[in-house]
Amino acid sequence: METAVQKQNEIREGSVRQRIYSPAVDLYRKEDTFYLYADIPGAGEDSVDVSVEKNVLTIKAQVEQPRVDGKLVYAEYGVGNYERSFRLSEDIDVEGIQARVKNGVLELTIPVSKPSTRKIQVKSE
Repeated sequence: METAVQKQNEIREGSVRQRIYSPAVDLYRKEDTFYLYADIPGAGEDSVDVSVEKNVLTIKAQVEQPRVDGKLVYAEYGVGNYERSFRLSEDIDVEGIQARVKNGVLELTIPVSKPSTRKIQVKSE
């Protein structure tokens, strides 16, 4: 009987079925900056894409299945791509977001812009 893990790693005609994982994240705030850490094991700098569109931050990463000669007999090592999105508040400085990946962890530095306040003079007629 085939298990779900074995089925997801089944090799068909030279291609590999890949799952899309939602990476686990931690989010911290220190003063005017958020720090987001996302687990993306197996993804390197060239395979990670971070984008913001219409105030939605999206993390994507592609991980290649290791190529091994021979028939897969048993599998527990799940390989797949990563994708997760977050809605950002209006006070995020989108242009200031920075990203780096180290040891399978993506770190995003997300600055909060200073709120601009302005006194509006009210005139009477």
